[in-house]
Amino acid sequence: MARSGVRGEGARPRVRQADDLGWDDSLYDENGDPADGGGASGGRGGDATGQGSGSTSRDSGSSGTGGDSAHADGPGAGSDRRNGRPLDKAGDDASAEPRGQGRHGGGGGRRRGGGDGGHPRRRRRILRWSASVLALLILGTAGAGYLYYQHLNNNIKKDDLNLGDEKDRAAKSKANAAGQTPLNILLIGSDARDTKENQSLGGAKDTFGGTPLADVQMLLHLSADRSNMSVISMPRDTLLKMPKCTDPDTKKVYPATVGLVMTNISLGRGGPGCTVATWEKLTKIHIDHFMKIDFSGVVSMADAIGGVPVCVDANIYSKDSQGHGSGLKLKKGTTPVKGTQALAWLRTRYGFEDNTDIGRTKAQHQYMNSMVRQLRENATISNPGKLRSLAETATKALTVDKGLGSVLKLYDLGNELKKVEPKRITMTTMPWQWAVSDSNRVEPKPVEAEQLFRLVREDIALDGKDKKKTVTAVKASTDPAAADDQIGVTVQNGTRTAALGPVGGRARTVSQLLVGKGFTKAEADSSAATAEETTVIRYPSADLQGDAQAVAKALGVPLSAVKKSTDVSGVTLVVGADWREGTAYKAKAQDNTTPESADVLNGAKTDACMHVNKDYTWS
Repeated sequence: MARSGVRGEGARPRVRQADDLGWDDSLYDENGDPADGGGASGGRGGDATGQGSGSTSRDSGSSGTGGDSAHADGPGAGSDRRNGRPLDKAGDDASAEPRGQGRHGGGGGRRRGGGDGGHPRRRRRILRWSASVLALLILGTAGAGYLYYQHLNNNIKKDDLNLGDEKDRAAKSKANAAGQTPLNILLIGSDARDTKENQSLGGAKDTFGGTPLADVQMLLHLSADRSNMSVISMPRDTLLKMPKCTDPDTKKVYPATVGLVMTNISLGRGGPGCTVATWEKLTKIHIDHFMKIDFSGVVSMADAIGGVPVCVDANIYSKDSQGHGSGLKLKKGTTPVKGTQALAWLRTRYGFEDNTDIGRTKAQHQYMNSMVRQLRENATISNPGKLRSLAETATKALTVDKGLGSVLKLYDLGNELKKVEPKRITMTTMPWQWAVSDSNRVEPKPVEAEQLFRLVREDIALDGKDKKKTVTAVKASTDPAAADDQIGVTVQNGTRTAALGPVGGRARTVSQLLVGKGFTKAEADSSAATAEETTVIRYPSADLQGDAQAVAKALGVPLSAVKKSTDVSGVTLVVGADWREGTAYKAKAQDNTTPESADVLNGAKTDACMHVNKDYTWS
């Protein structure tokens, strides 16, 4: 169905309350009837950024040089159709309220902590680390050539890796048969206006020093055997629940959000470690490191490489009469972009495809793939002065976790990343669907998003070119199960799908089946039905693992469907969409293909070209 208007920027996202509808809520009760009190507030946005994050009314995007701007579908020229406030001259959908003043307003992080120190002889030790270019330039940064080790170490800013509670953290990746482990790195692009340079690049002068937003978020997964690399981008307009985060310096606690909020506000909830915690809670993927970069870093590093070739299928000018757009102006075909033009490419949404954040994500993937190919073809920059300047800029613009906080560690990371050929690099976008409560935002698409996350968790290559792996059987719990009639089991109806309503009374049917098998404490949960692709049994703590596995064995549910989860207080069986009828459960064969909705782009594809929206062309 076609949707009217331009999706996108709009006002800052409103905190969704407990009675709002989200992708994991339902309009139905367990019997399949309409649930009472399930109405949605359905707002198109508001001026609250999220629980505990501080108030701000600047839109998640920005305008000005290289910047993005506000929603164009207003009631009149230059106004925001949701809050009625006029747009500023730069086209930013900002209100008169100042951007939230946070101590973490800097894209460069909070601390300028020193490096590893090292032996005095290393203080002028010269490193040639072209390999690390790939690691740093993933978000538009670079550092290659002859570097003064200690000086550059002191440039690199460091922050805590994960600010979430232990209960929300994902289990560490398991080693393969050869003892190798995967590596997961979260790449964060900050929109901070913490310096004059970042301010001029980001536009919207009234936002100087405000709370930064994580407007680019990409998870880079390097396989255990270093044969392939997978990247998952999360659209900036994604709504999700955020975990509790604690600022390591001030000890301020940002409570877990009650409803869904915009993913990019995570950076203002204590720092990049909260963005990491948010990803781990959503994906259950353990993150080993993060790297964060700001506007000026992107510009300087794009200049240093001499330009990154990008392609558009028509002349594009990302600017309209109301000031919406990044200002990107290119002719049809392939053009090397650098400096502010490169930043504009990475931030453009008005002019690509349907003018949404999804088009912008695709453009970022094209840029990254092209940049990697450029670096591999021109592995060295020979001018020592240029290298030194490049290294200074890159390390000053970069914030990393403490485990990655030295030139030598970045060099080692680069050596690992360069082992992957472009043809084995797979760029994807998290499968999404339009949000129920706000049609300008998106939410993770339950089935496809979880499938993509599972492939990464299990280190399965997204390009489908993995060698066949031996499936490791799930081990039985070492903690013995209680007697069947002593195991409490809550049964929930999760049979609803995107196309079908829930099967009425399904939880009651399966709970009675369990009672007949001797689990006399099994009870149906009469609350609203949910959507679960496959049947799953969850348990909250290790001492209940044996009980949960006993329930699985009694029903013929594979042990791989028994999951530890802090979202339940006891053994909980969710009857999924794969068991809508009958009393015998039949597990489906596992699908290890990358969902089509992930919009795959291979790193070796040299003819990728962005589609230009007809309203932003010129002749």
